[in-house]
Amino acid sequence: MKTIQAYRYALDLTPVQERAVLAHAGAARVAYNWALARVVAVMSQRAAERSYGVAEADLTPAIGWSLPALRKAWNAGKEVVAPWWRECSKEAFNTGLDALARGLKNWSDSRTGRRAGRSIGFPRFKSRRRSAPSVRFTTGAIRVEADRKHVMLPRLGRLKLHESARKLARRLDNGTARIMSATVRRDGGRWHVAFCVEVDRADRAPACPGSVVGVDVGVTHLAVLSTGELVDNPRHLAAAQTRLRRLGRALSRKTGPDRRTGQRPSQRWARASARLGRAHARVSNLRRDGLHKLTTRLARAHGTIVVEDLNVAGMLRNRRLARHIADASFGELRRQLAYKTQWNGGRLIVADRWYPSSKTCSGCGAVKAKLPLSERTYTCTTCGIILDRDLNAARNLAALATGVDTAGSGPVTGRGADRKTRPGGLVATKRQPGTAIADQTGTVPPQGRTTDHMPTRAH
Repeated sequence: MKTIQAYRYALDLTPVQERAVLAHAGAARVAYNWALARVVAVMSQRAAERSYGVAEADLTPAIGWSLPALRKAWNAGKEVVAPWWRECSKEAFNTGLDALARGLKNWSDSRTGRRAGRSIGFPRFKSRRRSAPSVRFTTGAIRVEADRKHVMLPRLGRLKLHESARKLARRLDNGTARIMSATVRRDGGRWHVAFCVEVDRADRAPACPGSVVGVDVGVTHLAVLSTGELVDNPRHLAAAQTRLRRLGRALSRKTGPDRRTGQRPSQRWARASARLGRAHARVSNLRRDGLHKLTTRLARAHGTIVVEDLNVAGMLRNRRLARHIADASFGELRRQLAYKTQWNGGRLIVADRWYPSSKTCSGCGAVKAKLPLSERTYTCTTCGIILDRDLNAARNLAALATGVDTAGSGPVTGRGADRKTRPGGLVATKRQPGTAIADQTGTVPPQGRTTDHMPTRAH
């Protein structure tokens, strides 16, 4: 099975190499801003001409938004705009032009309805101080050195890695991987190189192909499994909040930049800002590491994983829980499970957003009309079962994959409307290894929302 995979490594750059990388990132920003300014100027000119009643055939010729059209325009004017262009690789300018072409296409598709999801805004100009420096190489000498501690990139030369690239080097030596591009970017005060690689992965099977596990994510526990396992929520952001507040207060006392007066930031402000950025990067790295370990373990052990289709964007609108939900990273956990189950030969089943997993009894299938979020213990008035609310939800999710009907046949009342939940309980059906998540099955259109799965719900 061929798939696109990224390998990301930290770099240990010398001062000379860092200045060279910054120069390439600056060249990408210059090309991006120049092309965007030209596109905006032509659009404004054409709009003004239309307001004066000029015919469409007589308007100022439009500029193509595709990468070849932008590259052609850049090559025609680069001697005037950037007479120093020979000092940098052509891939630096191509990076900025490609980013603009993608941004314009996303904005256009969002306006015309060809792009799903929230609306995309028009591209904005990039600032040297606020934008993250980045440059991407797609052609030229891109390779991992024999010692597996250095990489070779065009015009930048031989760069030292902070860790060994043996995993990527083994695949390259075996002929099961091909480097498509390399991106150098600064995140959290450190430089990283990310290789976009086409990998020929061997077919794998989970340790227990017939095992089914339901995963109920939440804030109290990061994940509650139907097997009874409770995965603690490390709360990395909450643990680092004291240090982040102290660094933020120290930064506020320094002389920072002011766009209104043109004031430049002081050196102490720059150092304090770097310290705060490194602290945030550490929280992000810890969270990413924990999620990868959890999702890898689940994908390798179980043949079928069932999760909920949570409205994370809606849940983040709750100002009381937004920070804790963002710290738990529900969306990232599901994203990693989606591709890791595919890599390991398993399947991922996504329950419908309105499926009442918490309000349904996992023992007899009785459904409660209301279940406040404050009730952390589920007590069934029909069969008398008493167990943790999240464990009950995880067992109901696992029952969706095994075909056990635990929700009963009666409707669920919510907000004064009745809605059938069991016939539309599944959003994703069984899929074969190597295929994408299945389409939605026949779901009864919601006439009213249940109180269990409100957009601001968090277990």
